[in-house]
Amino acid sequence: MNGPLQGLRIVEMVGVGPAPFAAMMLADHGAEVARIHPPEARPEIPLMDTPHDVTARGRRSLAVDLKRPEGVALLMALLEKADGLIEGFRPGVMERLGLGPDEVQARNPALVYGRMTGWGQEGPLAPLAGHDLTYLAVSGVLGALGPADSPPSPPLNLVADMGGGGMMLAFGMAAALLDARRTGKGRRIDAAMTEGSALLAAMIWGFRSGGVWRDERQANLLDGGAWHYGVYLCADGRHLALAPIEAKFRRIFLERLGLDPAEFPEGDRRTWPVLRAKLAAHLLTRPRDAWAGLFADSDACAAPVLDWAEAVSHPHAAARGSFMELAGVIQPVPAPRISGSGDFAPLPPPRPGEQSREILTDWGLAPGRIEAAFASGVVRQG
Repeated sequence: MNGPLQGLRIVEMVGVGPAPFAAMMLADHGAEVARIHPPEARPEIPLMDTPHDVTARGRRSLAVDLKRPEGVALLMALLEKADGLIEGFRPGVMERLGLGPDEVQARNPALVYGRMTGWGQEGPLAPLAGHDLTYLAVSGVLGALGPADSPPSPPLNLVADMGGGGMMLAFGMAAALLDARRTGKGRRIDAAMTEGSALLAAMIWGFRSGGVWRDERQANLLDGGAWHYGVYLCADGRHLALAPIEAKFRRIFLERLGLDPAEFPEGDRRTWPVLRAKLAAHLLTRPRDAWAGLFADSDACAAPVLDWAEAVSHPHAAARGSFMELAGVIQPVPAPRISGSGDFAPLPPPRPGEQSREILTDWGLAPGRIEAAFASGVVRQG
């Protein structure tokens, strides 16, 4: 492994969802990330700290008791040697531990302090709980998702948690780490999932301002309103996704279907419902894979809607090696692909404290201090 972040050391305060996703992305590209686990198990979180906890891959774990001053002091000693910190607690939690950005950056001015929350570090909602769906709702994005005749559709937890949260934090960390190498001064990153979700919709905000986007659902080019951008049911109960937005691709699509492009005129939104119903009836006459085979070697911008197992075995994914098996769990490979990184398999998700001694030793803590920490129970080996 020769990822571009090799040589960077990150401390990750273990959490759920977007912060671990950000840490996974950094580790996937070469950063050494030490997960800080509490010494007690957390059985209320399904599959956490098991091989199925995919977003925990690629890191080692240190179990330390931060309810004791000795544990806080030990973690501060690690942070003095770190390039960055990732935490996803409610605002104020790290400060109450004595590990807030003021305290940490006073000891290590070059450290990048990454903070992941739903609402941000301040504002009237900042102290309140939430989850992907509530953050997405307030961002304005959720109201645009789903059919017109039903409530908005939850897009799993992909938009606010992973896209607007985890990926934004990973980008912010990478940018600030680069700046810290140049200036010797660390920055603080306030990654709020509401704001990240809104930013993911930047193009739609522009469409709306320019008068080409309506606020109602399923009335626009990219939300299933247009007949040529949507998901259609086939004869076998499976689905075909199509997106021939450009006229030249629509002609290919319609000709492959045996339909006359003249019967599908351009430009008039009022015709969309009729044309969508006409196309839906046609696609119901054959099974999904029969239609998909017509488009497989074309620019028709049509593809079968695959289930999880089909996605793994699809010829394109197989040719690129888009999925891997790690500790018996099928999962996506690191992305994006960066030249010179080489092929590698990340470490499986660690058990809490599995590498406590190794981390403390590798990060240069004195042997006597390490032994004292184990003897007192401040640090535990999983």
